[in-house]
Amino acid sequence: MNKVIQTGRLVRDPELKATKSGKYVASFSIAVYKGKDQANFFDCVAWEKMAEKIAQHKKGEVIGIEGRLDQRSWEKDGKKMSKVEIIADWIETFSRPGTVEQVEKVFADENPFSDDDTPF
Repeated sequence: MNKVIQTGRLVRDPELKATKSGKYVASFSIAVYKGKDQANFFDCVAWEKMAEKIAQHKKGEVIGIEGRLDQRSWEKDGKKMSKVEIIADWIETFSRPGTVEQVEKVFADENPFSDDDTPF
């Protein structure tokens, strides 16, 4: 199973482009709060309708995404390069003012598991 669900803030304005075949693709990054003034940063990609939706939002806004991880590989100057991205299948934006911590608390209240339940 390959499924990712994250809530975070847009790190920069999403960049919307069209492929040669005319499909919309948006790239963006999110910062996900992990406690004590720390965050994880994830690069994300959205296609078609989701790309158009995320392109309407700006740096600093809180969003929730659901998707899957994808690893791209390429060669640059003779070096093998690799990048893992979240491919967003669903995006929810939170228009109400609030911090990421407040939004995550809402989701955490729905989760019956804690980090202590993780066996690794």
